[in-house]
Amino acid sequence: MRELITMKFTSASDKCKMGSSSIGILIPCQFTSTESSVSSGTCSQQNLTPWDRKKCLSVKCKLPYNFCKAKSFSTMTKVSEGILLGIGNPLLDISIDGDEQLLNRYGLLSNNAVLATPEQHQIFHDIVKNYKPTFIAGGATQNSIRVAQWLLQVKNATTFLGAVGDDKFKDILEKYARGVGVNVQYQVIKGEKTGVCAAIIVGLDRSLITELGAAQKFSFDFLKKPENWALVEKAKFFYIGGFLLTVSPDSVLYVSQYCSSVKKTLVMNLHATFLCDIFADQKLGLLQHIDILFGNGDEAQALAKAIGLKSVTIKDIAVEVASLPKVNSDRPRIVIFTQGKDPTYIATEGKVQEMPVDPIDPSLIKDTNGCGDAFVGGFLSQLVQGKPLSECLRCGRYAAKVVIQHFGCTFDERPDFV
Repeated sequence: MRELITMKFTSASDKCKMGSSSIGILIPCQFTSTESSVSSGTCSQQNLTPWDRKKCLSVKCKLPYNFCKAKSFSTMTKVSEGILLGIGNPLLDISIDGDEQLLNRYGLLSNNAVLATPEQHQIFHDIVKNYKPTFIAGGATQNSIRVAQWLLQVKNATTFLGAVGDDKFKDILEKYARGVGVNVQYQVIKGEKTGVCAAIIVGLDRSLITELGAAQKFSFDFLKKPENWALVEKAKFFYIGGFLLTVSPDSVLYVSQYCSSVKKTLVMNLHATFLCDIFADQKLGLLQHIDILFGNGDEAQALAKAIGLKSVTIKDIAVEVASLPKVNSDRPRIVIFTQGKDPTYIATEGKVQEMPVDPIDPSLIKDTNGCGDAFVGGFLSQLVQGKPLSECLRCGRYAAKVVIQHFGCTFDERPDFV
């Protein structure tokens, strides 16, 4: 029997425990309420998706709508092909064990991150030819989609759209993305270079150099092509990274409006503090279409400032952002703010849950880059299966813990999440 998962709420009366065996045995909810229509305190609905509150017989229960629901935790739930679609900026991540001579040759510093100048472009070809590179189909959004695909273990359950150049790096990028089962449909930009990020490891230090290249050229016209829009219509869940707002805001807004109109699920990530002004732009009106919003503590504070919220703490900001108006009012917004080693806050319907970060032996940590992307990917893999919010979060924590024990956003051949 799996250990009970304890949820911590801001109110002591809102505490419940939920658990399940692998065959879906319901653990009685520890929360009791005189207003609940279930006198035993046990949730009468085991098979509810995160937004099926209307189906619950316990309509007077004061708990957040899905914190007390349980169902089978099997990761083998059958999902349809193309159920999850991601749109973002793809980058080929190249990692090598380098040396000071290489850093000096290209004017790089250890433990630093820079955008490549034209004079530094040759480094990407140099490290592929003269070192032993490890390739990863990267970029924050594509990382999350790969992790979700890895956990789903159903070929082409996920689709990814983004722009690449017409070069050998495009071929490598596509090979490694398709290798895990993602249906990648890249917009190939003639005359442009595929976006690349090189990680040069010297001892315990890491120097990052990035060339965004064609990733900045994704276009609305490509999205509207019949064969690509068919993929949009096929998907039921969407994950769009905030970075795409500086590349193709028309694409982001069009898909977000589409999701609201047909009541599909839109998940977005703030991704950077400088992007929060765009999210807060009332003329653009993006926030009103977002069903689930991810971000970190710094981004949360930047968003609150941009919107003009009164809240100061991350916890209160999460509650206030979750309560902002939505076009699709049938589905309450969920806001998830991570804080590195500090607790994650999950807010919805005026309630906020505090989730501590799982401890890990420091000796097992190899690379923290990609952990946030992995957390989102794990979450998405359960969301598309209709699992409760608690399971989405648990799988997100699992994925982050796996990735932190690898270099880059990589993982074992098969997951063991149960």
